[in-house]
Amino acid sequence: MKVYQTNEIKNISLLGSSRAGKTTLAEAMLFESGLIKRRGTVEAQNTVCDYFPVEHEYGYSVFPTPFHVEWNGKKLNFIDCPGADDFVGGTVTALNVTDTAIILINGQYGVEVGTHHAFQNTEKYHKPVIFVVNQLDQEKADFEQILEQLHENYGNNVIPVQYPLACGPGYNSVIDVILMKRLSWGPDGGAPTIDDIPASEKEKAETLHTKLVEAAAENDETLMEKFFGEDTLDVSEIRTGIREGLITRGIFPVFCVCAAKDMGVQRLMEFLGNVVPFVSDTPKYKDIKGEEVEPDATAPTSVFFFKTAVEPHIGEVNYFRVMSGTIKEGDDLLNADRGSKERLAQLFCVAGSTRIKVDEMVAGDIGATVKLKDVKTGNTLNGKGADHKFKFIQFPDPKYRRAIKPVNEADVEKMMSILNRMREEDPTWIIEQSKELKQTIIHGQGEFHLRTLKWRIENNEKLPIQFLEPRIPYRETITKAARADYRHKKQSGGAGQFGEVHLIVEPYVEGVPTKEIYKFGNQEFKITVRDTQEVNLDWGGKLIFINSIVGGAIDARFLPAILKGVMARMEQGPLTGSYARDVRVIVYDGKMHPVDSNEVSFMLAGRNAFSEAFKQAGPKILEPIYDVVVQVPGDRMGDVMGDLQGRRAIIMGMSSEKGYEILQAKVPLKEMSTFSTSLSSLTGGRASFSMKFASYELVTADVQDKLLKEYEAQQQQEKE
Repeated sequence: MKVYQTNEIKNISLLGSSRAGKTTLAEAMLFESGLIKRRGTVEAQNTVCDYFPVEHEYGYSVFPTPFHVEWNGKKLNFIDCPGADDFVGGTVTALNVTDTAIILINGQYGVEVGTHHAFQNTEKYHKPVIFVVNQLDQEKADFEQILEQLHENYGNNVIPVQYPLACGPGYNSVIDVILMKRLSWGPDGGAPTIDDIPASEKEKAETLHTKLVEAAAENDETLMEKFFGEDTLDVSEIRTGIREGLITRGIFPVFCVCAAKDMGVQRLMEFLGNVVPFVSDTPKYKDIKGEEVEPDATAPTSVFFFKTAVEPHIGEVNYFRVMSGTIKEGDDLLNADRGSKERLAQLFCVAGSTRIKVDEMVAGDIGATVKLKDVKTGNTLNGKGADHKFKFIQFPDPKYRRAIKPVNEADVEKMMSILNRMREEDPTWIIEQSKELKQTIIHGQGEFHLRTLKWRIENNEKLPIQFLEPRIPYRETITKAARADYRHKKQSGGAGQFGEVHLIVEPYVEGVPTKEIYKFGNQEFKITVRDTQEVNLDWGGKLIFINSIVGGAIDARFLPAILKGVMARMEQGPLTGSYARDVRVIVYDGKMHPVDSNEVSFMLAGRNAFSEAFKQAGPKILEPIYDVVVQVPGDRMGDVMGDLQGRRAIIMGMSSEKGYEILQAKVPLKEMSTFSTSLSSLTGGRASFSMKFASYELVTADVQDKLLKEYEAQQQQEKE
């Protein structure tokens, strides 16, 4: 295989809803390029891009799969991305290392929620977009309606390059308004027959051609001048104008294909080869220092690793983009993230599970290597003279969580090893070993996302596991001031233990000072602040610890022990064992013994005094509240709003955006456990949501009563 230069390489993401036909289109392009001799199908489980067992099990793409084709002296690198929103991590990864996006649309269903998500992601990363309408041979296909939806959602920059003469089972020809020709295919697809546009279509084709030429001319001053002077552009000039428009997102061309029958695929590839920007034409990447890195084959070598796959009989396969310079087989590079040296023993151009050995690759190219010692997803390897590190991939927050445990408790260590290895393949899986909840929590993008993880662990790794309802990280706090004292006294021969602590607790509110006098019953307690410690708690909130001891009632050396005792009780709150937060503790008096007082005595006295005062201070339970944003089709808005209100949600606002209603709500985490499944059921999979931690808020009285009874029952059970 020849070594392609930076100005001969194009990197393209293949996006779209599930069932849009991305993997089928990839198969057709691989076939047309000659890389495979026979086209596989998703149904037969023999496609190049879906080759993992879990993908065969579910009939969906689960991983972003790189593949390449050589076409007319150019190298087109693609990444076939999963369509389900649960696997959005693949889309985010692909868009960060490619330079153009194809968004495939199912001709039967038009613009779906997956289309909208894909387009939003291209907006976020400012990537050129080409719309490709697939499956136009299906009974319900309607190109004109889809074009109308595209205009409605994405504006007048959507410009058809082709339109079909007929949709449905009779689909076999399109009018191409760049070439101004009719392209027709026989039953087996492949190379089209090219002839003149029928007279009945001439007027429509010329109207669309003029619109396309105008759009192309708008993106280049030279072309604009020529267009004003001659009222037209030739094919080469149209291509130039479209390329400029793609880069600025001023044009979103629309193509027609039937990937399953290989109709229109050659023409699409011709457009990609002739028009889509080369790596050398696209915006430069920046390293973590903000320095632009030129994709220059002669510069010092820098390689970014964006994906890891674990394959049977091979182990880890590491996928990379060459950011600058040239890499060769046998090169020794330095890992900028881990400080270790690595040798690239083998280099491959990839097409799914097929790997083609190459000797070298240049800036802008995408490839893979194997048997690296210490390279993780997101690492950068540098050659001599390069000092780059790249961290441009930011994954979305998780929105679905489950506690996970092996069926056999003895397999915990094995399970954790598997989970950590699998996270290398999909960084949107987040593994949390919660000391607070005493559970291992796995966070993901949705129920299907975690179900595939469970399937892989049980079927590939032969380790039975369970998903459980995760506990909620409640917090405890107080709502009023209270006072308590506690004497710890123990005598067992020889030196004993003695410590007595008197303290006041009250809610801590930022900016509210300590009072000088506190009243409890008929007693007044005057406070003289001698020392204040502000403790930022690891679990959120603060503890303010004030020394107000007068007359040496407690030696200053025992104050740290009292604080330690208070902290111990904060870590296991008196109400439900949850972490306590936002409390001011004032130690104002106590007693000590010249012989028997020690740190342990004051730690226990402080712990118990704090616990008694806390219970008298109007204790309340706080629960985590999340900001939830739901994108929902208008016809399902009422159902979704009703579901949210049944989850104790507070609706914060509503708006419309490109054909979808946007609901903003604050929802307790406790109520979000089944929302992903419910939302999919209510909307037929057409809605999506995101969630992000907002704050801790007081639970209602009925919820608090329920939690207290549950904790009491749990404590009783543990005693038995």
